Parts: sequence; C-alpha cells; structure tokens
Amino acid sequence: MQAHPAPTWVTYAITAVVIAVVMALRWRRMRQVRPLKIEQLWIVPAVFAVAAAKTFAVTPPHGLAWLFCLFALALGAALGWQRGRMMRLTVDPATHRLNQTGSPAAMLFLIALVVVRTAARSAATMRGGVLGLDPIAVTDMMMALALGLFAAQRMEMYLRGRRLLAEARAGLA
Repeated sequence: MQAHPAPTWVTYAITAVVIAVVMALRWRRMRQVRPLKIEQLWIVPAVFAVAAAKTFAVTPPHGLAWLFCLFALALGAALGWQRGRMMRLTVDPATHRLNQTGSPAAMLFLIALVVVRTAARSAATMRGGVLGLDPIAVTDMMMALALGLFAAQRMEMYLRGRRLLAEARAGLA
C-alpha cells in the first residue's frame, strides 16, 4: 500500500501553527529581564562561524554564488546591527550589572527575516530557479546572511553594553 503525500496547504498550516506557538511562548518570555554577560557575546557567532566554515568547505560556492554570499554576509551584518539596536539594555545602578530585555520590534524583525528567507528559498529552488541558483548555493547564502546577522547583532550589543557600563561607572566617580 502506498502512502499519499499530505497536501501542501496542510503542511503549511501545521508549520504556521508550530511557529505561532513558539512565537507566543517567546513573546511571553521576552518581557523578562535577563542578565547580559558581554564577555560571552562572542560565543554564538564563533560557533556559527565554525558551522558556516564547514558548510563552505564541504560545498563551496561557485562563480557568482561567491558574490551573492558576500552580499548576503553584508546584508546580514546590516540587519544584525539593526536588530542589536532594537534590544533593550539597562545597567543596574547599584550593582553595575548589564541586563537585557527582549524587544517586540526585534522579534517581529526576526519573523520578517524568516518569511523573506522562506520566500527567497522557494523562489531560488523552483524549477530552474528565479536566480538560476541551486539549493546548495541558496543554503550557502543563508549561512552567510545568518553569520553576518549574529556577529553584527552581538557586536552592537557588546559596544553599547560596554559604553553603558562606562557611563554608569563614570557617574559614580
């Protein structure tokens, strides 16, 4: 007996429900104030850089795909910087500890990026591809975009957090 594939709309509906539940949980947790350790902000970009390097080593881009990957890296860095600016950072005046509160704008920004990524991937992997790219090249570009996004977001948060700490300490002196 042969299994019938699920209709496309069912797949999209299930995906939308799962994403909605995850986003609702994240939205609720976003209002919590969490400590921010600026000395540990480098860890996520470093781990992702290793993953991206491995991806590029296994299936390196060819031809114009390198240019698209560099563009995706720069675009990711610009978007990451903007997302980092949306994160709320505060300094506890008594302890001089940095705190971070999630931003609804940053969450919506991330959702918009996922939607754009999904649309771009679908367009590029259609028969023949709109850009004439193969799915591996699209994956390489998404890895470059994500690397730029993570690195720039954390760099912006690091620089701003360091500045806020310096201002708080200078206020006591």
